[in-house]
Amino acid sequence: MALLIITRHGESQANRDNIFTGWTDVPLTDKGISQARVAAQQIMQLGVYFHDVHTSMLQRAILTANLICDEIGQAYVPIHKSWRLNERHYGALRGCNKDVVKKQYGAQQVAKWRRGFSALPPQLTQADHERRYDRLGVKIPLSESLAMTQNRLLPYWNNQIVPQLLNGKNQLIVAHGSTLRALIKYLDQIPDDQIDQVEVANGQPIVYRFDEHLRVQSKKSLH
Repeated sequence: MALLIITRHGESQANRDNIFTGWTDVPLTDKGISQARVAAQQIMQLGVYFHDVHTSMLQRAILTANLICDEIGQAYVPIHKSWRLNERHYGALRGCNKDVVKKQYGAQQVAKWRRGFSALPPQLTQADHERRYDRLGVKIPLSESLAMTQNRLLPYWNNQIVPQLLNGKNQLIVAHGSTLRALIKYLDQIPDDQIDQVEVANGQPIVYRFDEHLRVQSKKSLH
């Protein structure tokens, strides 16, 4: 059966500065670039060849995907970019320092927004407009809960990735903390009230193996 590897992008400038980011397009740090290359070395040890790579429309994930493919000698593999793999939209919290937000709203409330499934961060008063999404007819959300993130992620998973896995074609997903947590919740059948215990580290590949019915047979984090 085909292999699925998922990995979060390397450290971004917002990760470094402890800033809520969401759909804001921020670059990788030097550390993030190094993390991507380390992830590639870990993946290369498996000797896996990918048929497709899937990533978001945000540069921190795109560059991580490019670095990994280049490092493992598979830069020729098609890379598919979709807004459905974007980080969760943090609404009015974007650009805010997380410690400052904790002082303003309390650590418990911030934990619900960041790690809970249904809690919705404060919304923007007006949706943004960006050419990269306007050209696709995508309406940028005012903010998103993890549940909303999962809802817009799953059509891409079911329509673009599942058929390839069922056809025996290895897939690599390079995305973001929230979108990968949403996918892990779905794949591992994690209850709503336990998803707050799931964390995805920058640049750490996770390997899934499935049976012929796409039921998870094994899961392993590479170190």
